[in-house]
Amino acid sequence: MGESLVPLRGVARQPKPEWLKVRMPGGGRYEHVKRTLRELNLHTVCEEASCPNVGECWGGGTATVMLMGDVCTRGCRFCDVSSGTPGPLDPLEPRHLAEAVGRLGLDYLVVTSVNRDELPDGGASHFAQAIVELRRAAPRTMVEVLTPDFQGSREALQMIVDAQPTVAAHNLETVERLTPRVRDRRAAYRQSLDVLEFYKRGGMRTKSSIMLGLGETHDEVLQSMRDLRAVDCDILTLGQYLRPSEKHLPVEEFVRPEVFSRLEREGLALGFRFVAAGPLVRSSYKAGEFFIQRWVENGG
Repeated sequence: MGESLVPLRGVARQPKPEWLKVRMPGGGRYEHVKRTLRELNLHTVCEEASCPNVGECWGGGTATVMLMGDVCTRGCRFCDVSSGTPGPLDPLEPRHLAEAVGRLGLDYLVVTSVNRDELPDGGASHFAQAIVELRRAAPRTMVEVLTPDFQGSREALQMIVDAQPTVAAHNLETVERLTPRVRDRRAAYRQSLDVLEFYKRGGMRTKSSIMLGLGETHDEVLQSMRDLRAVDCDILTLGQYLRPSEKHLPVEEFVRPEVFSRLEREGLALGFRFVAAGPLVRSSYKAGEFFIQRWVENGG
C-alpha cells in the first residue's frame, strides 16, 4: 500500500492500534438478538467469523445469518469458519430464518452461507428458498445475500437471481496476486468477478468486499477496484484483515484510517454508488443503514 501504511511484521503478537479497539458486546437489544437466534438454531457469521462489530450491529438490531450449517467445505486461510465435512441440510432452516426476522422486526437482513461444494447445486436452491420464505413472511424486509461462487455454475447463480434479493453480494476478498495464498484453491479471482457480472446482468444491485493488510500494494487495490467497476459492481466495502488465530495468515500491516479514507474517495471517483472503508468495516457492517440512507433515500 506504499508509504501511507504502517508495516508491522508479526503484528498478531503485538497490541492492536487504538483505532482497532472495540467495546465488549452487551445491552438489551444485543441479548435479544442473540437469544432469538439461539432459540431458532440459526448460525451467524458475526460469531463464526469472530467479527469485531458484533456488539454494535446486534445492539442496533442487525445480524448476518449464515445458512447451511457452520462447517465449510473450503479452507480459506483468512477465515475463522470451521472447514471439513458438513452435515445434511436442515430443510426447516429457511422457515426458521423467516420466523427469526419476524420476531426481531428487522428492516434489513444480510444472509450468507458456508460453501457446500459437495451438493449438486452448491446449496443454491436452499439459499434461494430462504429468500422466498423471507419475502413471504416479511415482505417489507430488504434482503441482502452474500453468496458463495457456487463453482461458477450459471444454473445455481440463476436461482439466486430468480429469488430477487434486494442486493446480491459476493466478496473478492483480496487482490489478484494474493488470491491463491489467501483463498481456497477453488476460489478464483476471475471466477468471483464472473459471479458479480452474472448478478448484474440479472438486474441485481451488486456488492463486494476487499480485506487490506495482507501484503497488497496500493496499485493492486486500485486495480481490483477497477476490475469490480468493469463488471459494474455498485457497492464496495474495504476493511482491515485481523488474524483470527495462529493457524491463519499473519497480518502484514495495520492500515491507518486516513488510508481507508483515501481509498473511499478513489472508489467513489471510479463510479461505485457507495463505498464503506475503514479499519473495522466488514462486508456486512451496517449494511442496511448504508443501503437505506445512501441508495433508497436518494432515489436509487
